[in-house]
Amino acid sequence: MDIEIWSIGKENEKHIEEGVQLYFKKTQPWNKVKLEVLSLPKKLQTTDVAQTKKQEEALILKKLQANHTLVLLDERGKSLDSIQWAQQFQQFMNQGTRTLVILIGGAFGVSDAIREKASQVWSLSKLVFPHQLVRLILAEQVYRAFSILNNAPYHHQ
Repeated sequence: MDIEIWSIGKENEKHIEEGVQLYFKKTQPWNKVKLEVLSLPKKLQTTDVAQTKKQEEALILKKLQANHTLVLLDERGKSLDSIQWAQQFQQFMNQGTRTLVILIGGAFGVSDAIREKASQVWSLSKLVFPHQLVRLILAEQVYRAFSILNNAPYHHQ
């Protein structure tokens, strides 16, 4: 199973990108993970929240394919601990998921249409974090989950 992290927003700052790539490299022996930052073209950017969500919806739906299983990250989503993350990944693999897409929505969240496409909605925390920091935390949690699944010594109980 491939894992793609999609994030609406700007490219990572250098120190964030280095951290994300470090965790992706550590995960590589077990699973392929990549990050794709989705940005609206400058000419489409607006301060209108509804319009922005609609444009981001179009961007996401254009990329979403039939072989993708979508998990949405949202602070109102289901709160899972690291063991449960690992169990969820194992469940997706057991179900034959080809590509798991974990979506970090835009600054204003996602449209109802995107929320409905998601097979699950997870929360990293009830706190709100900047998108770049969420990418780094998510990269680390993916690595942690696969280290749990593969009995690597990274995760301590």
